[in-house]
Amino acid sequence: MDIVRFFRWLRMIMCKKTIADKGMNDIMKMEVFVFMKEFILASKSPRRKELLQMLGISFEVVVSDADETLDVCEPSELVCTLSRRKAIAVWKNRVPEMGNTSNKLVIGADTVVACDGVILGKPKDEGEAFSMLSMLQDNEHEVYTGVTFVWEADGVVRTHSFFACTKVVFYPMTEEERNAYIATGDCMDKAGAYGIQSMAAPYIREIKGDYNNVVGLPVAMLYQELKSLKLI
Repeated sequence: MDIVRFFRWLRMIMCKKTIADKGMNDIMKMEVFVFMKEFILASKSPRRKELLQMLGISFEVVVSDADETLDVCEPSELVCTLSRRKAIAVWKNRVPEMGNTSNKLVIGADTVVACDGVILGKPKDEGEAFSMLSMLQDNEHEVYTGVTFVWEADGVVRTHSFFACTKVVFYPMTEEERNAYIATGDCMDKAGAYGIQSMAAPYIREIKGDYNNVVGLPVAMLYQELKSLKLI
């Protein structure tokens, strides 16, 4: 099986899995925990939406219009700052029109990949995607996701930010394999130009840390942080 046919086969398998998973929707929508707030996810990422649903909570998606340009070299600081910007932008611009701000909680998130001291966001084009994959292949890198909560307590708006870091190791990828993966389009909307949960899966040798963090949201840490702040 050549590389192009392999990716066509993998796409078919992923589509069949998506159809099968649709039967889980009703289960995912069940409220497993008792929550004190109405949650708002300040992200358009379908992957973050799916991950947050794992907590069994009801939430509304409101896309943030925050400026995401930032001249910061430390990845943990970068993702925390950008997640805070996103959450605060939604809190200021959208939450007041929803009424009763005291029972709202906004969740902002941002993810980047760091490899050999270079921060990799989403690729601007296929050429940049190829360069990113060339850095990652046969190498270890880190995936950082920053998360920020914004809520109101005793009439005061409060924020809380944290981050998770997961190490990922790639198998070697030939030039043909990199080009074939890029041709699927799977890489263009993802930090580091790959999706661990989708068509880059055949090239993941090892992960050290939270898999969900690599996908885009460290839901276990998010739940523990909510619990420690007595927000659930």
